[in-house]
Amino acid sequence: MNYDFSKTLPGTLNQDGIIVRIKYGSPAADNFTVFNSPPTPPDEPFSVNAACAQDTSPLKVNLGIGVYRTVDGNPWPLRVVEDAEKVIYDTKKVDRHEYLAIQGDRQFLRLAADLVFGFDANTNSSSTIKNRDRVVSIQTVSGTGANRLGAELLARHIRPGCVWIPDPTWANHHTIWELAGVEKKTYPYYDAGSKTFDFEATCRTLSVAARENDVVILHACAHNPTGADPSREHWKLLARLCQDKRLIPFFDLAYQGFASGDVDNDAWAIRHFFNEAPQLEFCVAQSFSKNFGLYGQRVGALHVVTPTATEDVSQKVLANLCHLVRGEYSMAPRGGAEIVRTVLDSEGLRSKWLEDLDTMSQRIKRMRHALYHELKNLGTPGDWKHIVNQIGMFTYIGLSEEQVHAIRERHHIYILKSGRISVSGLNEPNVEYVAAAIDEVVRTVA
Repeated sequence: MNYDFSKTLPGTLNQDGIIVRIKYGSPAADNFTVFNSPPTPPDEPFSVNAACAQDTSPLKVNLGIGVYRTVDGNPWPLRVVEDAEKVIYDTKKVDRHEYLAIQGDRQFLRLAADLVFGFDANTNSSSTIKNRDRVVSIQTVSGTGANRLGAELLARHIRPGCVWIPDPTWANHHTIWELAGVEKKTYPYYDAGSKTFDFEATCRTLSVAARENDVVILHACAHNPTGADPSREHWKLLARLCQDKRLIPFFDLAYQGFASGDVDNDAWAIRHFFNEAPQLEFCVAQSFSKNFGLYGQRVGALHVVTPTATEDVSQKVLANLCHLVRGEYSMAPRGGAEIVRTVLDSEGLRSKWLEDLDTMSQRIKRMRHALYHELKNLGTPGDWKHIVNQIGMFTYIGLSEEQVHAIRERHHIYILKSGRISVSGLNEPNVEYVAAAIDEVVRTVA
């Protein structure tokens, strides 16, 4: 039986009446493809980093990418990481390249949770065990993976009305929650006038507009991109607000120990929410990129906090997390997590890690003070005290988008268009040059 397909499908028939090319859409659209969708904009920090890499000027300074650099402007493999790598290499475990469980390296997860919540790793008291049982942990592909996995868990099983994202924030928060299909709203985090955390506006917005089971994104320390953090008193009141409104806090913990040099200080907000607001259910996305210098190893964990320590609830949460992980990437990488586990599980290596954290955080603080004093000596218009009042890798320097463009074109200094700079890109040889460039564009570009 011969059937004339040409009457139903536009295309080209060969001499045997077989369709050899089907045309969809306009017959003239030979370049048609189902993937011909509008492009998404490039990620700004990585595009700025690429542009700086292509710049041949010897004067160029990269203040865009969020990675630690030494006084010479070079990457720094932490001393303790190199020690751990040697320990792992010398051990030569035959299973070192085997699959992990879907949950990940369980000893790594135990140590990671201890680091966040301050559990006493050396005791098995009933209170410690009970507190640990409130936390369900799973290894992730760094902090980004932890944020993404947590968003997917909440979107599927809690179905929040919306997620409240600080304005401004790490740009990937918007992408992650957009992909999770949850409506996004923002709360006014930053007061551009005082260059500090806007506590009043944050509380006013959340207390009036947020609804039960809405998610609230919170930076645990060293807010990205501003470097402006809430005070401890602010954190106490935010915990009470979240508890009274039955909101779901979602902490992004990317800089524990890197921000202040003190791992306990940098986790204070999370521990307060955990201990003083025990009815709260919340998530913590933990990254080891910055505080271990393991940027490309993608080491992270997601911790889900439940109000009660019951095995039934924990097993259900873990089962749902493992289901999502299995469908995404099966399991997280083991190499970087093994480095972190080796360090945290050794008293000697852990002490050396704390010294490395102090080295990095103190250099960041010195560069903040150096830039501030250079601008003060130049008499640069404006108040620059925020540079030393803010904390961590980033600061909102206060340049407009036009001034950012000018400092790049005139001085080969690479900054995000928001005016965010990575303080770790500063060093003794370039800080005077950077300050002079800031002074020039502030005086000449409106």
